[in-house]
Order: sequence, then structure tokens, then C-alpha cells
Amino acid sequence: MILGMSEYDTIGAGLSESGGSELPVQPVTGWKRLTSVQVMFAVTLAMGLVLILNFSGRISLDRDLGRIHAQFEAEIADLQAEQQRLLAQLDYVKSDAYVEIWARDDGKMIREGEVLIMPKSIASAPDAQAATTSLVAFETTAPKPENWQLWWALFFDSPPPDMN
Repeated sequence: MILGMSEYDTIGAGLSESGGSELPVQPVTGWKRLTSVQVMFAVTLAMGLVLILNFSGRISLDRDLGRIHAQFEAEIADLQAEQQRLLAQLDYVKSDAYVEIWARDDGKMIREGEVLIMPKSIASAPDAQAATTSLVAFETTAPKPENWQLWWALFFDSPPPDMN
């Protein structure tokens, strides 16, 4: 057999050399005809690849959902703890102890027989130095020029003459 030739080429070449009738030479093709077993194997392999990709996507999605679920669980636990704290504060605010503390501190209320003492702050007392200081009036801005002086300065680009 000659290198690079297929079976069909060698059969055709052998007959033509012997001088017998010539058989038609079939073209050399690189692909052989696929059998049904090979086709089924390729289909099974493709379906397996699709399933593997689908399952890996589902695993990734499940991992992301698990992380999100854990975040929500932590947030729910924080909110429940805050709710418990607020309910405890509400119970305290509704109690008589809180009302009494508020009445004495913020409400400035007293019980029978008690005397309310409210110290005056130093800032509210009149300042002795402020009463003795006299104020002197003075101008902080330059006097406004008359209209004719403004027009003179615009037209002649020099200060107006002194008319006094």
C-alpha cells in the first residue's frame, strides 16, 4: 500500500496497473461515515455537558441565596432585639416611676410639703459693666456722593471740581 492512499485508492490503483477494467476512483475524504453508536455517544456527551453546566449554575445560585438568607437572618435578629428594647422602654415610660421622674426633672413639679428651688444662672443677671458703658455714634461708611458728581466722574474720568 502506498502512503497517503486509502483502501479504495489502492484497489483502483492495483487494477489500473494490471491492465484490467478500470474502476472509478472514489475521491479521498478525511471523514468516514459516522455510525449510529458514535452519534448516540455524541448526543449523550452533549446532554451531559448541558446538565453539568446547569447543575453548576444551580449550585452557584444556591450558594448566593444561602449568603443572602444568612444576611436576612442576621438583620431579623437585630430588628427583634431592637423591638424587645423598645418594648421594654415603652413599659418603663408607662410606669409610675417614669412619670414621677419626669414630673420632678422636666415638669418642675413638687409633692406636698416640698419646696422647689430653681437657681438662677449667672448669664441672666444684669452685667454691671454694660450699664456704665456709654455708646458713641460714628459712621463706618463713606458718605454717598451726589448724582452730578457720579455723572462727572463717568464723563470726564476725573474727580469733580470742589465747589466749596
